[in-house]
Amino acid sequence: MKIELEPIGTFYTDADNIPRHWSVSDVAGRIVIDKRYEAGLKSIKKGEKIIVLFHFHKSRGFDTGKLVQTPPHRGRAMGVFSICSPYRPNPIGLSVLAVTDIHENVLYVKHADMIDGTPILDIKPHIADKHDCPSYTKGT
Repeated sequence: MKIELEPIGTFYTDADNIPRHWSVSDVAGRIVIDKRYEAGLKSIKKGEKIIVLFHFHKSRGFDTGKLVQTPPHRGRAMGVFSICSPYRPNPIGLSVLAVTDIHENVLYVKHADMIDGTPILDIKPHIADKHDCPSYTKGT
């Protein structure tokens, strides 16, 4: 099976020092969505959180020797699926970002852990509580 993904936009930031994880980041930036997808931003509001899936486009190729890695902040060997390393079988990242503003096809965000020029694959709503999800019904 072959899976092909096409970026829907690009992340930009002026920051040089990018934290390893969104939960410890104050980095601000903007996601510029391709104009053909702009209508898909409807209903995203300033102050909300969004989930952003992105491509680790600068990550070196993966080999099975990287299934166990030692993150510098952990100091012990760990499996790749239990850490946030950009060196993964599929170089896909996930961040939860706060939307600080929206202007046409541009989302201004903070808490970024992506470098300037990162391709954005998808954006999803951040649903913290099952009652925030309009399709939630009791028992499902």
